[in-house]
Amino acid sequence: MKLLGKLYLIPTTMGESDPMDVLPQTVRRTIEIIDHYIVENDKTARKSIKAVYPEKKQSELILFTLNKRTEPSEHLDFIKPLLEGKNMGLMSEAGCPGVADPGAVIVKLAHEKGIQVVPLVGPSSILLAMMASGMNGQSFTFNGYLPIDKDEKKSAIRHFEKLSHDKNQSQLFIETPYRNNKLIEDLLQILNPSTHLCIATDITLPTEFIKTLKVSDWKKLKIDIDKRPTIFIIHKM
Repeated sequence: MKLLGKLYLIPTTMGESDPMDVLPQTVRRTIEIIDHYIVENDKTARKSIKAVYPEKKQSELILFTLNKRTEPSEHLDFIKPLLEGKNMGLMSEAGCPGVADPGAVIVKLAHEKGIQVVPLVGPSSILLAMMASGMNGQSFTFNGYLPIDKDEKKSAIRHFEKLSHDKNQSQLFIETPYRNNKLIEDLLQILNPSTHLCIATDITLPTEFIKTLKVSDWKKLKIDIDKRPTIFIIHKM
């Protein structure tokens, strides 16, 4: 029986920070021994690998690009090294692969092919924001991006607020960074004044900002998080 390689899920930093401040040594040791990677962006992946393990020769790296333009028919080609017994790394653009990340399709395929999946410890903006929010860590849901349409977005916000109240469940979501400030305006206009809102921005970076307040208190503040990666969490008691 042919020996299969292992698929390592390799976390990355969530911005311009020292990898060793947020990544464990297991990530460095894994990158040291792996030459084949599935990544979202070739350039940033090479930069991440170099930052973690500068000794790695870039000429030895074999990278497969997985993004929204990748055809499903290409996925099997990406994992051929695994089927040939070579270990591979799966990397996200930021944070942990497979979570709010296109790499999940590769992980699913690996399981279907009997390939061992090895998740490595690293920063997850979703989990770190939840940890720091002071909201219900026993029950929470990540809802991804809100709808772009104005009316659909308003309905989604109200729906999540109702869910949080009915289920005592914290509701997390994200927005395209350049729309952050507009989303804050919408949240403060739509949500109940007593609803709690956590805004978690630039997590793990020197500019990190995480604060939870009632909507009524947020209305007294002026906040600018334009073009900065942010997790939003709401909970109506």
